Amino acid sequence: MKKYYHAKGRRKTSVALIYVNVKKNKINKFIINNKDINIYFKNNYIIKYNILYPLILTKLINKFNNIRINVKGGGFTGQSEAIILAISRVICKINNKYKNILKQYNLLTRDSRRVERKKYGRKKSRKKFQFSKR
Repeated sequence: MKKYYHAKGRRKTSVALIYVNVKKNKINKFIINNKDINIYFKNNYIIKYNILYPLILTKLINKFNNIRINVKGGGFTGQSEAIILAISRVICKINNKYKNILKQYNLLTRDSRRVERKKYGRKKSRKKFQFSKR
């Protein structure tokens, strides 16, 4: 069995790289960009719960000793969803039997939606300038 597992998750312009230590006799830590999860996402409990959701579903919440995540780009929502995908992929790498559970809740699906680019001659991507008759 490996000591470290890693995976990558993406959403919008956010990219999350996750490294999981499965050695025993270590303190449980959940670190995002060298900060504790409670400091990085401050008082946003919904985002914290969503990030831990794949671990809660698979009942692995206290099994991993050290989860280290590097995330860049985008805002909090994009970053959190990239982290969720990365965690789900790592869980599947560690044990493939959890794949069906995570797939059932769409946690292994990469959401490819992005912001549409602004087009020439328009205000935004689809919005047009106001038309005046006179």
